[in-house]
Amino acid sequence: MDETVAEFIKRTILKIPMTEMMTILKAWDFLPENQLQTVNFRQRKESLVQDLVLLCENKRASLRDAALLDIIYTQFHRHQKVWDVFQMSKEPGEDVDLFDMEQFKSSFEKILRRALKNVTVSFRDAEENAVWIRIAWGTQYRKPNQYKPVFVVYYSQTPYAFTSFCHLKSNTPLLSQALTVASNHHKIVKMDLRSRYLDSLKAIVFKQYNQLETKFKSDFHGGILAERKEPLRCLIKFSSPHLLEALKSLAPAGIADAPLSPLLTCIPNKGMNYFKIRDK
Repeated sequence: MDETVAEFIKRTILKIPMTEMMTILKAWDFLPENQLQTVNFRQRKESLVQDLVLLCENKRASLRDAALLDIIYTQFHRHQKVWDVFQMSKEPGEDVDLFDMEQFKSSFEKILRRALKNVTVSFRDAEENAVWIRIAWGTQYRKPNQYKPVFVVYYSQTPYAFTSFCHLKSNTPLLSQALTVASNHHKIVKMDLRSRYLDSLKAIVFKQYNQLETKFKSDFHGGILAERKEPLRCLIKFSSPHLLEALKSLAPAGIADAPLSPLLTCIPNKGMNYFKIRDK
């Protein structure tokens, strides 16, 4: 194992609180559990770190492995960073494409590597159809600085991405371009939102609710609802781990008539997770 990788892993493990050590190492899934059971987790932290680094050396941990450990640590301590929100959009009337996560990762990394010789890009899939991206920037003459990375959290079912502080501001346009192109969007803007609490920011990205305030309409005459003059007031919730793909498949599945109503097709481009539908 390279000395720089060993130092990277050592510094990352030193950051992990002892109460979270086993949980994070198991989530990393690099060291087998039978090896972890041979480690004395009650010894001094410095000695524990040496033992763990030795196990990683014996298993020839790579820079990719070390970066993944850093992503997992950051996921556990996401509140330690300040997150900005970026909103992407498509051209008016453009169809929503089926999303391929592996294609997104490949395209994202290629765009960065075409522009920068020295850059490290790592990915980790997460819950809610999200992907965490870790980018360590380098320069034309310097290797990537693994200790000042930028993290990106992108939710594939939404036009939103969250980024941590980028130490090299000159690379922000390149990062924005990679996000926009890889996710098949055409425009990206930084929103006036910033918080240490990533989970609270996520509330704006899930387009799950429509509120109806419209009169009942039917081709059939009679009935209690047909005679009602007051608007119907109800809440409809759209929820799915693959919401946009689910909406697109409504017509082929025979659940909805084609073409789909604009009330559904507009969802990916709306910067809201809650909106009302009223009679004209």
